[in-house]
Parts: sequence; C-alpha cells; structure tokens
Amino acid sequence: MTRLMKKSMMIAVILIFYILIPKLVQAASNDTIRKIDQFIEEQQTISEIPGLSVIIVDKGKTVYQKGFGFADMKTKTPVTSHTLFELGSTSKAFTALAILQLENQGLLKRSDNVQKYIPWLSLAYKGEEQVMTIQQLLSHTSGIPSNSITRIPESTADNALELTVKTLLDHPLNRKPGSSFEYATINYDVLGLIIEHVSKQPFDQYIQQNILQPINMDQSFVGVHQVQSSNMASGYKIGLMREQAYIPPVYRGNIPAGYIISNANDIARWLKLQLGNSEIYSLSNNLIQESHIPDQTVEPFDTNTFYANGWAVVEKDNKPYIYHAGENPTFTSYFIMQPDEQIGVAILVNMNTSFTTAIGQGVMDLWEGKTIQNQHVSSYQKLDKIVTIISAIVIAISIFFCYLLFKNIQSLYNKQRGLAKLNYKRIFLLSVHFVLATTLLAAIFFTPTILLGGLNWTFIKVWAPTSITILLYSTIVASFLYFSLGFTLIATKKKI
Repeated sequence: MTRLMKKSMMIAVILIFYILIPKLVQAASNDTIRKIDQFIEEQQTISEIPGLSVIIVDKGKTVYQKGFGFADMKTKTPVTSHTLFELGSTSKAFTALAILQLENQGLLKRSDNVQKYIPWLSLAYKGEEQVMTIQQLLSHTSGIPSNSITRIPESTADNALELTVKTLLDHPLNRKPGSSFEYATINYDVLGLIIEHVSKQPFDQYIQQNILQPINMDQSFVGVHQVQSSNMASGYKIGLMREQAYIPPVYRGNIPAGYIISNANDIARWLKLQLGNSEIYSLSNNLIQESHIPDQTVEPFDTNTFYANGWAVVEKDNKPYIYHAGENPTFTSYFIMQPDEQIGVAILVNMNTSFTTAIGQGVMDLWEGKTIQNQHVSSYQKLDKIVTIISAIVIAISIFFCYLLFKNIQSLYNKQRGLAKLNYKRIFLLSVHFVLATTLLAAIFFTPTILLGGLNWTFIKVWAPTSITILLYSTIVASFLYFSLGFTLIATKKKI
C-alpha cells in the first residue's frame, strides 16, 4: 500500500468520524428525549397532575425545556416557559444565599447568636434558655419543632413575617440547638426576619433587588402579593380521585421559606448559576459553592445525606448530588443537580403531589443513561382513594339516618307517635346516647392532635386532599343525624 493510499484512508476515517459521530450522539440524545417525554406523560396521567414545566441544563446550556398539561384546567391554558409556579421550599436556597451575601459584606456572621438581631426571640429547651446561631437555622439544627408549621398565621399584613416568628414564643424547642437535624420550615422565616433587620429593607424587596435582579430572574416574584402577571398558574390538590382547584390562605410571613414565584425561563438561569456555568457574574461563584457545603457536625438526616444552606447534599454511586423539594398546599417543585457533570433538572408542578420529586429523579436518571426501576406510589393518592370510599359510605349512612328521622317526624306529625313519659330507663338511654354522640364529635375534633403529632384540622384542611374535608363534614352531619334520630326514638313512643 502506497503512502498516498494510507493518507487517503486515514483522511476517509477521520471524515467518517466527524460526520457520523455527531449524528450518532444526536440520535442518542433524541432517543433520551423521547424516553423523557414518554416518562413524564405516563407519570402525569397516573398522578392526575394538571400541568408541569420541566427543565434540563447541561454544561451551561438549556438542553430541554418543555411544558405539559394546563396552567388552568377550566380555561385549558397550556403550560409554557412563562407559566409561573410557587416554588415551595426550593425557595429556601434564595434566602440562604442572601444570608451568605450579607455575611460576605461583613454585616453578620453565621456563628452569631440569633438574639443579636432579634432580641425578643428567647427560646428554651427543657426549661433552660438556649443560644441559637444563624448557621443552626440554615441547617435545620436549631431545635425548632417541625410541627411549628401548623402555627404559621394566615396574613397579608406588612408585618406578617414578624407575626410568624412570634408564634415560636412560649413553645419549647424539641432538642438542644446544634445537637441533631429536624426540618422545620419556620427556620427560614426567622432568617428572613434577620435579613430585614440587617438590611433595613422588607425581605421581598431585598431578595428582588439583591438576588433576582442581578442574575436576570426578571420574571420571578417574592411572594404572591408581588405577582402582577396573567401567567400565574392555578393551584390544585388531589381530591375525590382527581385534581381539585383550591385557593389556599395567604401566608405572607412564610415567604422566606416557601413563596418565591418563578417559571422555567428563570429557573434555567438559577440552575446554571448554581452549577457555576452562568454567563452572569454579579453573584460570586465562591458564594454559590459555599451554599452547597453540608453541615456534617450532626448525623445525616437520610442515607449519606446532609443538609447545607437551602440544599440537601447526597453521595450516590460515588457522585455528589445537590437537591431540594418544595411543597405548598397547591404547588410542588423539585431541583436536582450533579455538579461534576454540570447537569441540573427542575420540575415545577401546579398541584401538591409527591410525584414531582419522583419525576425529577426519574428525569435525572434518564438523562444520565440509567434505567428507572421503581414505579412511584403517592401516599396522598392512596389516602384520597380510601377517604373517598369512606366518605361515600358515611354520606350513604347519613342519607339513611335522614330518611329514618323524616319518617319518625312524619309519624309525630300524623300523631302515630307521641312524647313518652321520661322514666329512669329513658333518662338513662338519653344520657348514654348523648355521651356517645359527644364522644364521637370530640374524637373527630382531637384525632389529628393525638395521632398526627399536634396537627390541627385547620392545617389539614389546607394541606391534605379535599376528600378529607368532605369526610370531616359528612361525619359531623352523620353524628348530628344519629343523635337527632336516637333522641326522637327514645323520647317518643308509638300510640296504641
């Protein structure tokens, strides 16, 4: 073979390489995208999710950005890259970044006692006043109990943040600060109040001017009260085995922990910033990386998983992943990043469902070339199905009681029955009947507090499937009908 032929063959091989390899890579990428599309559509159908937005960034590029379903089921408005969603607890990373930013400016230290900034916030553990640091709030090791979320007040007032933090007063800590992890969303509301005191600005204004605007998240808002856009999605909950529109109360005092409002366009920018490949340098990359450093002074809260500053960090398959889930009464979100490969995935959903996290993890797996093995099962969906069936039974019983009560009252009206003389036996029966009815009502009222770790019906009605509210009221009605029917049967008798 001549030298010329060898050169020609080498050139031909190189040309084939440069022509075919990109096409093979593109084909593989297209196949992955088809799998992701199919996976999301399947999960959306199973979960009854009305609408969701999905974003994938890879090495500084937005490689996948797509909307599925509807932002509003009534008007059939489709989800687009401009559709706005409440983020839920993925908002915490914004608040944490603001704290690090203020520390970088020398205006506070994470090791500072919280009372340096909020002097009246005196909290005790086992009767002894405790020193709580800003870092302990950031890493959920403050000792504030997780059920403190149930006391967050409904409020649209300008001082709602202070009102929220004041709900911690006169309630003991669950553990000594710094001793162990306990996730409590209100930790980040306390941080929000510290930001207000240090910056001398309302929290929403500070985040808008110092975090969102510098990184060109111009389509995002801090709190529902700021939203002035027709692109806001309607929120939904599961109920009666389908999505149900629901407008929850406004918790303005919980904005630092869960109420950044954003869309796919801006979240793509946020992910790129977190992965260190953003074209925007107005926020220090060192500051971003510092926010990802986990607190390993306490035991992991899950397998190989530690909490950082608004992010969870886990070691899986010898690779680090940075992630967080967000959950509000009618919205959920999930962000996950693999920093070594500079891959980020975000899911925004206009319904409260655990499928959001499952979809996010599944999309990341598919993009990394892995297979999805487990089919996700939503505890909310299972609960809703059970409660819906029980509600139907209770309503049927109520209708039956109502029929019997009507017949009894009709008999009284037609003088087929009359008032009975109250003897000892009837008084005893009426007393037992009254005790049974009141015991049932008391059990209904106190069940969440006793069995669900201090939750109350107000909280449950906002957060749980709508079928639970239907069961609550139908049970109360059934109890009233049962008492009324029993009373008319005991207190009257047939006329001979």
